[in-house]
Amino acid sequence: MLIGELAHRTGVATRLLRYYEEQGLLRPRRDTNGYRSYPEAAVARVARIRDLLAAGLNTEEIADLLPCAEHDGPVQACEKSVRIMADRTAELDRRIADLDRQRSRLAAQLDASLANNGAPIQSASG
Repeated sequence: MLIGELAHRTGVATRLLRYYEEQGLLRPRRDTNGYRSYPEAAVARVARIRDLLAAGLNTEEIADLLPCAEHDGPVQACEKSVRIMADRTAELDRRIADLDRQRSRLAAQLDASLANNGAPIQSASG
C-alpha cells in the first residue's frame, strides 16, 4: 500500500509516517517508480508505535524495543524491552514523586496564604 493509504488507515499524517521511517521505525520498500510501498503489517506496526509513544517512550527507545514487539499482544520480555520499560517506569515514578512534592508545597503555601489573609480575594470577573 502507498503512504497515503497507510495514513488513511492509521489516522497518522504522511509527514509523521515519513518521520517514523527516518527514525527506523518503519521500513517501506521502494517501488520501481520510487514510491514507498508498505506491507499490510505496517498498519499494526504504526498502531504499536503510537501505543508505545502514548506510554511515554521516545522514538529511540521504540526503535530498540520494536524487535521484541513484532507480534500481536504484549511486547515480548526480551532483555532490551524489559530494560527499556523498567527504566521508563522508574523515570515516571521519579517524576510523579517530584510532582507530589511540588503539589504538597504549593498546597501548604495556599493554606498559609488563606489562613493569614482570611477569605480569598474575589477576582474582577467574579
